[in-house]
Amino acid sequence: MDVENLSNYIYIASVVAFYWVISILTVFVNKALLSSETVNLDAPLFVTWFQCIVSVVICITLSNLSIWFPQYLKFPNGDPFKRETIKKILPLSVLFTGMIASNNLCLKYVGVAFYYVGRSLTTVFNVIFTYLILGQKTSLKCILCCGIIVTGFWLGVDQENVAGSLSVLGTILGVVGSLILSLYSIHTKQVLPAVNQDIWLLSYYNNLYSVFLFIPLMLFNGEHLVVYNYDKLGEFFFWSAMVIGGICGFAIGYATALQIKVTSPLTHNVSGTAKACAQTVLATYWFNEQRSFLWWISNIIVLSSSAAYARFRQLDLNTEYKVERLQQKV
Repeated sequence: MDVENLSNYIYIASVVAFYWVISILTVFVNKALLSSETVNLDAPLFVTWFQCIVSVVICITLSNLSIWFPQYLKFPNGDPFKRETIKKILPLSVLFTGMIASNNLCLKYVGVAFYYVGRSLTTVFNVIFTYLILGQKTSLKCILCCGIIVTGFWLGVDQENVAGSLSVLGTILGVVGSLILSLYSIHTKQVLPAVNQDIWLLSYYNNLYSVFLFIPLMLFNGEHLVVYNYDKLGEFFFWSAMVIGGICGFAIGYATALQIKVTSPLTHNVSGTAKACAQTVLATYWFNEQRSFLWWISNIIVLSSSAAYARFRQLDLNTEYKVERLQQKV
């Protein structure tokens, strides 16, 4: 192996490791912000809203830096308050708001160890909505994987119930989050052309619009009163933790995009699945949780069938691509 290939492998491994660290750190930081006794703030929508503000501030900062130092940094320019832009992006931002709100609410009520299983139906909803909305069929092997994922999900829910740690609300929010994420993924493909396929510009718009969309939700949920009466509102530790959570929320988007760029969508899915396994093991150790044999089996079922689905789907896409190329030549 020559020096250039070795350097390339080290770079890829560093990117994957960076994604793992940021992703796991984000989940643990959000869990602490949402339900730890140290923070003790019962305002999950406010926490999510503040993270959107942090992301917007980072995007604006990067945009200005790219103007001042164009030779070192590039960030897309765009006008989020243009009527045409709002008309095209706002429906997606509504889904984005629902997605991050339901994800954080789910994490508030369920443990980190169960979080992945609780949100494991995303793949199943992807198959359903891809057919209903886009009219695209999925291979029998992929559908079989989805059936196994549902089995693992129900086994995990059952074992949480047996252990006495099942949160029905948290589980429902996990399912809702999976459903909205599927719709968001499909709608994103339809909206990306409006921002010249630029993920960062879309992320900036989504976070900015969500800042406004969260306000009525927080008021309806009475969180403005909770925050107003919060006894740690003036403490440096609280705001430091909130800013760290916001930075992590922004960084996970960058880490995800970077990992896909240097590897592939399939490798990203496999890496994400392996990361979820490590995250589950780490969470049971960190929170000193004792889990049954069947609980671990449910996780193995969900993780392995999710990885198998990603592989089968990639093979199907490769086959479809080859057929299209062959038809074009003919």
